[in-house]
Amino acid sequence: MTNGKTAPTAPWLSESEQHLWRSWLSVARRMDSALARDLQRDTGLSMADYEVLVNLSEAPEHKMRMALLADRLTWDRSRLSHQITRMMNRGLLAKETCNSDGRGAFVVLTDQGLSTIRDAAPSHVASVRRLMFDVLGDEQAETLDGILSTLAGQFEE
Repeated sequence: MTNGKTAPTAPWLSESEQHLWRSWLSVARRMDSALARDLQRDTGLSMADYEVLVNLSEAPEHKMRMALLADRLTWDRSRLSHQITRMMNRGLLAKETCNSDGRGAFVVLTDQGLSTIRDAAPSHVASVRRLMFDVLGDEQAETLDGILSTLAGQFEE
């Protein structure tokens, strides 16, 4: 019960649905863990560092509004703010005020940050390739792409 209301009932997952769901969760966790371990070992970066650096490296002028970056990463603003501060302290990022809107700020990739992501990307791509694409055949990868597109579609606005 929540707020005095009865939660809606839904049919339980069938045995095969439950197996698929738990397999999905297990693979996603293991993939994340393996990629994070490889990234830390090979580059000294955390996965959070890498995600911020990638998004900024692909942005026009290597900068992005804080709110947009938080949305892209699907992080809350507090988490992003703490991450940005840590990365600024290491010289990877800087903040810039927004001339058109004094309230807003841009997160900007520094030269050191750009160099860091360029150095880190090849080993990360090698890990992704080893853990995913080398394991899947072309047909399986194509099928998975279709499935993920279908699932992602429900979250698009």
